[in-house]
Amino acid sequence: MTDITERIKREFDNHLNLVTELSHTINARPELAFEEHETSTLLVSTLEDKGFTVEKGVADLPTAFVASAGSGELAIGLCAEMDALPDIGHGCGHNVIAASAVGAALALAPFADELGLTVRVFGTPAEESGTGKEIMVNRGVFDETHAAMMVHPQVKDVVVPILRASRSWRITYTGVGGHASRPWNALNAADATVLAQAAIGLMRQQLRDGIRVHHFVREAGAAVNVIADRAVVDCMIRSDTIAEVDEVWERVRRCFDAGAVATGTSVAYESLPSIYREFRHDQDLAPLFEKNAQSLGRTFPDYPDGKMFGSTDMGNVSLRIPAIHPMLSFDLPPEDGNHTAAFAAAAAGPEGDRFVRDAGLAMALTIGDAARSESVRARLLRRAS
Repeated sequence: MTDITERIKREFDNHLNLVTELSHTINARPELAFEEHETSTLLVSTLEDKGFTVEKGVADLPTAFVASAGSGELAIGLCAEMDALPDIGHGCGHNVIAASAVGAALALAPFADELGLTVRVFGTPAEESGTGKEIMVNRGVFDETHAAMMVHPQVKDVVVPILRASRSWRITYTGVGGHASRPWNALNAADATVLAQAAIGLMRQQLRDGIRVHHFVREAGAAVNVIADRAVVDCMIRSDTIAEVDEVWERVRRCFDAGAVATGTSVAYESLPSIYREFRHDQDLAPLFEKNAQSLGRTFPDYPDGKMFGSTDMGNVSLRIPAIHPMLSFDLPPEDGNHTAAFAAAAAGPEGDRFVRDAGLAMALTIGDAARSESVRARLLRRAS
């Protein structure tokens, strides 16, 4: 009997044109968080056509789904992110993430029972905003799965990137409006945002290296001759753990309080639904992925500028079940990295196609190896019992 690794490779190649076209179609029709209806339908129909059983609308999210093949004891999932960014489309490459996940699943499906596997594809909405995986985790969608993985495009090849926690808030100041020529009875909500930002800027020198406080003024008046009676600021804090994010927020909140005190306005706080937890890489799956990606020609340099990246709600999954989230690169300059129009264009071109092939096949081979490893298999099953 032909070695199963070779059979998985051949099966992956059989579907490569299909999943490459899937990537191109998703890239050409970007949809925002929780609005990925066409993308979700396309992924579901592709998997159903290949014999997968699909549960739609999981976690009460219309675009989320779980597609399954095989009936083995060990269940491993592949996460297919679907949402795009406003204005620049798939500038984070979710089209190639979704296509590579489908490619890996199609390559494994014919051998799932032979390997003692249940292969699952999780259609996960709203990674960019809203953290759909957090909702799915909290509603038990991943509870019957022993491990999960996905691969993300970047401008570096990294097996265990540092993926950090973050949380977001909305701050609303309410003042008293007035005509700018007669301002003495007004309370300027826009001024409160200026003072808060100045306080945050001064506070930053006391923050530990690596902590990030991002904010932007969403609303602060509509005309130069009108005193703004309302202003809105969105703020994100990023750090190594969600616990540290919450600690830093208490300091940042006092800066926003100061803006209200100084201007005589009132301030209200709203915790936004986007919560990205720190990532915990599985110690067995990561080296298996590295070996398989290297066999496809990928290398993983020790980058002098580090391996620290942004935040992802895949971290939320990793704290519930074993998971990995390697990065494979597009050959682009750093300035054309994630969240740029150039990256979105690359995700629809040869670099994106190369990613779909390398990421999808490396994941399929990694899952096959994990299923056949007595120690890895036993650990994953034991951990879930």
